[in-house]
Amino acid sequence: MTLPIAIEDLLGARTVESDRLEFKEGWNPDKVYQSICAFANDIENIGGGYILIGVAEKDGRAARPVLGLSTAELATIQKEMIGFNNLIRPQYSPRLGIERVDGKEILVIWVPGGDDRPYEVPESIKAKQKTWKHYIRRYASTIEAKGNDKDELLALVNRTPFDDRPNAQAKLDNIDIVFVRDFLRKAESKLAEEMKDLYLDVVLSRMNLLVGPPEHQKLRNVALMLFNESPERFFPYSYIDIVDFRHGEGDRTFSEKRCYGPMQNQIKQALDYFQSSVIEERVIKVPDRAEAIRVWNYPFRVLEEALVNAVYHRDYQEHEPISIRIEPGKIRIYNLGGLDRSIRLVDLIAGTAVPRRYRNRRLGDFLKEMKLAEGRLTGIQLIKTTLARNGSPNPLFETDDERTWFSVMLYLHSAFSYEAPPARASDIVSDSKMLMALLRKALKADNHDEHDDEHQDEHQDEHQDETTLQVMVAMLKHCLEKPRSKEELFAIVRLKPDTRARRRYIEPLESIGWLEKTLPGKPTSKNQRYRLSDIARDAMSQDKTSHDLSR
Repeated sequence: MTLPIAIEDLLGARTVESDRLEFKEGWNPDKVYQSICAFANDIENIGGGYILIGVAEKDGRAARPVLGLSTAELATIQKEMIGFNNLIRPQYSPRLGIERVDGKEILVIWVPGGDDRPYEVPESIKAKQKTWKHYIRRYASTIEAKGNDKDELLALVNRTPFDDRPNAQAKLDNIDIVFVRDFLRKAESKLAEEMKDLYLDVVLSRMNLLVGPPEHQKLRNVALMLFNESPERFFPYSYIDIVDFRHGEGDRTFSEKRCYGPMQNQIKQALDYFQSSVIEERVIKVPDRAEAIRVWNYPFRVLEEALVNAVYHRDYQEHEPISIRIEPGKIRIYNLGGLDRSIRLVDLIAGTAVPRRYRNRRLGDFLKEMKLAEGRLTGIQLIKTTLARNGSPNPLFETDDERTWFSVMLYLHSAFSYEAPPARASDIVSDSKMLMALLRKALKADNHDEHDDEHQDEHQDEHQDETTLQVMVAMLKHCLEKPRSKEELFAIVRLKPDTRARRRYIEPLESIGWLEKTLPGKPTSKNQRYRLSDIARDAMSQDKTSHDLSR
């Protein structure tokens, strides 16, 4: 079988993380099948792994030149594996490929994450009295699953990641062979040359994109995400929405762009828009220095990484697109589907987070093979490092407690604007009387815009009495640190969260743009939260600055 990935990428651990690779100098069936079992169990949902036999290991990488295997050794291994595969419970068959490297032949065993985990194999493959055990990967090692690890593994029954599940509605002719060929070419796979002599179902099978018996095979969801012209037919709203408000939301000259097609094409369309309409370079001459400083308003590599992360980690079962808002001084990239619960936001920001599992393991693999995605959360660190080198403000990462959404805010370089990032909670005015005055002013301006003079006083009386303002201020302060549910907002002011109360206190704050929903496309979702908007933060921080200067 020809691998759908370049052998040199495996040997150099370039597109596959080193802990998904195992190098074996020779054939040791016990150790090999323990690792096959561990990769198939894929407890961290990272996509299984590869075992390369005939390759020594040096510092976690393949030692070159490779040792290789003789023709007789290759024949023996393949013959024995036919029988040994029957010892994996439930049934599972890894995929084999013979590759020629450094003038020698090696055996590559590709072990995708299985659909029927947990799997177990005998501790000793050739023993007469066999003891079956579960194995998992921990970092770069294969270990027996015991205690909490075993409980966690058993809990993964029927929890195959969405992108790896079969799609009952799709047919083989929903796959565009042009997209498949383009991917294999970019991945530098030998299969790109061989596929002209193969039927499409054979090619997809070799790429592990089909599931089920030969007479009733189904496409995996990831095949439709990447190799179908209109993924939104199968996954509604699976596109990227770009809204450009660079002159402010009140300006009528904003622009919109919607990116359709396979996910890799959507990424390209969005990046093309960034390059042609957003990214700017500025040259700054420094006194007493011969060379000038070159800076970017938004570094391309940062935009690319943030966008690919949104595509990689979004929840394709939620019917809401990836949203990109370009505003004065900032760009926000938002997607439904947050971080794994095992990752703390504080660790993510510090760059010390270690992921336990990924939402879309196969999609991530394909994006990495196309040289689009980073692995193991290194993309977050890349964003921070690149921004620091450019002299840009730090990014702002946000999510909710239930990890239903994730947002990255990128800020304009100071050489292009005087605007600073939104104030944090500690920078925002804490004086309730000042905040009430500011809120009254905003509500009055909103009423003046929306209502004619005949009814204006009525609406002002409704929204601007002292008690109502006090309730609104308490709610706003409650949202300073993180988004809150409707129930949390009303609990802080000891009111019942009924429709009348929502219309009186929350809707006016939404109307002036001070509160915004975290799930705007799903107003009645149980996961709906309200967060303090950038408009409110900017207004509050400016008011605090004016107050401080006058003291």
